[in-house]
This record gives sequence, structure tokens and C-alpha cells, in this order.
Amino acid sequence: MLSLERETEIFVRQKRELAELFGFETRNKYEITRRDKTLLAYAAEQSKGLMGLIGRQFLGHWRSFDLLIFNPQRQVIYRAHHPFRFFFQRLELYDAQGRHLGAAQKRFAFLYKKFDIQGPQGQTVMEVSSAPWKLWTFPFTRNGRDVAILKKKWAGLLNEAFTDKDSFHIDFSDPGLSNDDRLLTLVSAIFIDLMYFEKKANES
Repeated sequence: MLSLERETEIFVRQKRELAELFGFETRNKYEITRRDKTLLAYAAEQSKGLMGLIGRQFLGHWRSFDLLIFNPQRQVIYRAHHPFRFFFQRLELYDAQGRHLGAAQKRFAFLYKKFDIQGPQGQTVMEVSSAPWKLWTFPFTRNGRDVAILKKKWAGLLNEAFTDKDSFHIDFSDPGLSNDDRLLTLVSAIFIDLMYFEKKANES
């Protein structure tokens, strides 16, 4: 289990691989840390094999993949599944025992990037709505009030131009958020990265 209830902020940093410098999409890998870089968890995409390779190069965020979250001892503690979809992409979150924790569901919105964050019964527990003129900021709201905010950090011209080396800051502004709410916010942050900031997503 990854306990985030005492965390007021966490950081998600994508780990760069050399092949990305040459435009080759590798499996996305992330470190989840505190501000002092204390490691909380890892996350890694698991679309392996030839079809996974083809999907990463040509299908971008439409592809089917699993995202595994590991504790610092490299034990799998959560799994997020993304089915193949051309429209209204969805990421489902499960714990290591297969319990469904919820999902991030993309919604139609003109000009805005919009998601519903759903609980295990499909109920909307948070919403994300980000305007195009706020490209780097994604507020999570509940009943019209900000409960968390995701901000992408500018990685520098060379990193942004040639790699997918993203860094995100997640601020949990509502201390009443449950651990499952925080986990859903975390996997939604990675989902947003895959949807909007990897190169193949931008080309789609």
C-alpha cells in the first residue's frame, strides 16, 4: 500500500532514456517522491512485446497498456489499466488484490481538457478542467472547490524538444482527501502526462 494521507505535496518525475533523444518512444517510467526527493514509489508502463513497441511508436495515448505502481522494494502495489480507445480515454485503478479503486474518465469539452475522477461505483468524486491558456495547470475540484492541483514543471528547451522528461508537482490542498482520492489524483497526473505531453500524444 502507498500511504499518501499525511503528504501535503508529492512530485512525479519521468525517467529519461537515451533512445528518446532520437525520437524513439520507450516505456514510460516515473519516480514519485517528496520535495526532499525521498522515494515513495515507482510507476512504469507495461505494454511489452512487439505490439507494445508498435503501439508506443504509432498509437500514442490511444494504445492499450497497464501502468504498474511499485513500492521502493519493487513490489507491485497498484495496477492501472488503459484500454484501446480512439475517444474518451479511460484509466482504471486497482490495488494489488484486484480491488477496483476508481478511474479517470476523459469527457467532451470544447476548448477545455476535462476529466471525471470516479470512485469504485462509478460516482464522480472529483473533476478536472483545464483551459488551453493554462496548459501547465490542472486543478482537481469537488463541489466547485479546489482540493488538489497538478502543475507541470518546465524542463528546459532541450528536454521539452527532444524528450518526454516531465516533472509534475501535486499539491493536496484539502487535508480531508482520502488515501484513495490521493491515489486517483496521482494516477490521473500520469494519465494527463501520457494524454497531453508525450510526443506521440502531441502529434495525434
